[in-house]
Amino acid sequence: QAFPLPSLPRKQPTVLVVCGPAQNGAIGLVCARHLRIFDYEPTIFYPKRSPDPLYRDFTTQCEKMDIPFLSYLPTEVMIPVAEGRAPHPPHLHHPRASSTSSEPPAALCPLASLPDLVLLSFFCHPGWDVEAGSSGGISPDVLVSLSAPKQCARRFLGRQHFVAGRFLPYDVQKKFELNPPEYPGTECVVALRAPR
Repeated sequence: QAFPLPSLPRKQPTVLVVCGPAQNGAIGLVCARHLRIFDYEPTIFYPKRSPDPLYRDFTTQCEKMDIPFLSYLPTEVMIPVAEGRAPHPPHLHHPRASSTSSEPPAALCPLASLPDLVLLSFFCHPGWDVEAGSSGGISPDVLVSLSAPKQCARRFLGRQHFVAGRFLPYDVQKKFELNPPEYPGTECVVALRAPR
């Protein structure tokens, strides 16, 4: 929704998906599969692969969909100028490196400082504590909160915030006193903040 295919000026709508270990790596792998289904061209950087059979299965599914995996992040990102137009910024999806780490992955830091990079983050800001937040870390342009926005999302200053949580069972909503937004039609994701 934040970057529909027709809005992308490049012939190949490439997306770099940076996957952390554990559950957030699985989220990135699933994200890459969905991107491929919707005609984007994802490439995955997954430096700390999980030995968990479920994550290995997600990796195999991505490989069978011809989604390339990088063994390292390039030190320079070249953004070609095509047909006399200004370059379109690369897109980067980054699920947090780990649910216990408050540091963004070292490999991501050089890329995150590129001025034309559009950073989309799932779950929480990279480098932020889930509950307390922080004034540091990497600030994504787009945040997709899973299930419900976390406390740290109160400090999100990017241009769009989405929540993907239609799948939450009613007993979980009641237990945690969640008040989910209305999802139009069959949408599983809804915008919480209009684009700036």
